[in-house]
Amino acid sequence: MTNFVKQTAASVIGSLLGLFIFFGIGTTGLFLLLFAIAATQDVSPVVKNKSMLVFDLSLNITDREPTAGEELQRTLSGTPEDRITIRKVLDAINQAKQDPKIVGIYLDGSKGSGGNLGFASLKEIRKALEEFRAAGKKVVAYGQDWGKKEYYLSSVADTVVLNPLGAIEINGLGSQPMFLSGALQKFGIGVQVVRVGKFKGAVEPFILNKLSPENREQTQKLLDDVWSEWRTTVGTSRKINPQKLQAIADNQAIVEAPAAKTNGLVDQVAYHDQVVADLKKLTDSDQNEKNFRQVDILEYSQVINKSLKAEQSSKNQIAVVYAEGEIVDGSGDNEQVGGDRFAKIFNKIRQDKNIKAVVLRINSPGGSATAAEIMQREIRLTHEVKPVVVSMGDVAASGGYWIASDSSRIFAEPNTITGSIGVFGILFNGQKLANDNGITWDVVKTARYADAQTVARPKSPQEIALYQRSVNRIYSLFLDKVAKGRKLPEQKVAEIAQGRVWSGVAAKQIGLVDEIGGLNAAVKYAAEKANLGNNWQLKEYPKENSLNEIVFGKAVEEASTALKIPGQQQVKATNPLTAEFQKLQQELEVFQSMNDPNGIYARLPFNLKIE
Repeated sequence: MTNFVKQTAASVIGSLLGLFIFFGIGTTGLFLLLFAIAATQDVSPVVKNKSMLVFDLSLNITDREPTAGEELQRTLSGTPEDRITIRKVLDAINQAKQDPKIVGIYLDGSKGSGGNLGFASLKEIRKALEEFRAAGKKVVAYGQDWGKKEYYLSSVADTVVLNPLGAIEINGLGSQPMFLSGALQKFGIGVQVVRVGKFKGAVEPFILNKLSPENREQTQKLLDDVWSEWRTTVGTSRKINPQKLQAIADNQAIVEAPAAKTNGLVDQVAYHDQVVADLKKLTDSDQNEKNFRQVDILEYSQVINKSLKAEQSSKNQIAVVYAEGEIVDGSGDNEQVGGDRFAKIFNKIRQDKNIKAVVLRINSPGGSATAAEIMQREIRLTHEVKPVVVSMGDVAASGGYWIASDSSRIFAEPNTITGSIGVFGILFNGQKLANDNGITWDVVKTARYADAQTVARPKSPQEIALYQRSVNRIYSLFLDKVAKGRKLPEQKVAEIAQGRVWSGVAAKQIGLVDEIGGLNAAVKYAAEKANLGNNWQLKEYPKENSLNEIVFGKAVEEASTALKIPGQQQVKATNPLTAEFQKLQQELEVFQSMNDPNGIYARLPFNLKIE
């Protein structure tokens, strides 16, 4: 619902602006419009000598750029969101490493954390910070309360400072699924499952009351891999044995400031003003000033973005395509990977002679099998004429792996979540619920399976067999694609599939991933594969309309169709019981997202409709 509201608001705002122009703008409207345009223009700051680059850990960091409509919506609402792409973060850190005006980076954890990044993305940023330190520049981190993710990133600093009343959460990783089968039975909701892959654990909350042995095994292995990487990485930076970190997790869990200092987790216990005083010395700032000499990473990224574009001006282009979100049929919204929309992107890229190579950045738990196949077809055709390199982010599982399977090379971080090569479908029925409330059905039909998708009764064995046949076909196609794309024996693929999720490091060991590395490593490889040397520039997709295009372009053309009054729309008559089941399905999906917040049981859902 939140995504729908965001999209609708952005669409309406864009269309209203088009109507203002088309029908004439009043003084207030003109002022509002000019203010919005001015607010979205890049104003490059002046970077002073001996400045600290300030990296606010509460920033919302994403793969893709926000659309102009989203930016305009936030500007007009008066609630602009601090948002930056991971690509810009990496570029800013790399540029600051070479910038003589930048003396260090300050990781500011005083405002909490954005919390949207997974460990794989944090690993990539951490690498950039390590290279920054290796260049002889300082990294200082300050926090008040650090979770495992915040401390994982901040522990890379030369100096780690914790507020005297602060604490660090070091308690390991856990997964506690919620099982709904008992509640569904109580309320009279029938559940039938068709699936292939004994590790496809996403169905278990609906049919079991505890983890299956297979699901427990894969979850334990995944958590062990990610936790081992956490302990090794943090331990190396802080010069603490991983076994000691395990002991802290087992015996302390929440480490308060004094104990954090004693155990070597932090270098100093100090207040924010004391950190500011030290940073003033580092930057030779006037002690009477309120703050130290600094430049925010958002502002700095604007400066270096312009300089990088100038430096990389070239006819040779490397396309970076960001597939972030659930894979869905059709075009999808801004936070989804629409199969049709992304297929068109690859079709266009394939025919663009200036684009010499492609990097497909995947941050998706999967989704529609049909949409994934539509995309994968265009990706494979593109791969036949130019290199296509995959960079896996936090999650590239199920449908996310489907679209990655046929590429020149696959990069992943050690703590990337991938695999989940399996298929399932869940079919609900409300026969008992309805009957207990005096509701019955009767049916007239012209063929045996005409009512196969009804919610009035459980599916017959023959109907289940039909659904299972379709699931088996999709799974067989999935295995074949992986075997051919990865050049692996079919028997081996069958063994490592089964719907099982793998960490990036485990995926490399079994052949699902080629190399451990992030987005920058993938871009570098793509340039080498296309023999471009240093003569290339990046071109990012999906391309979002600029504010000017929204105001002066499509908004006018689409104004007549985009602005529709909800009360005047014709609504197709809906069976009340069908509406209730649709509502139930939505609620179950919410429960599932609570049960699986990281999307580690990503899937290619069987395309079922409850009608």
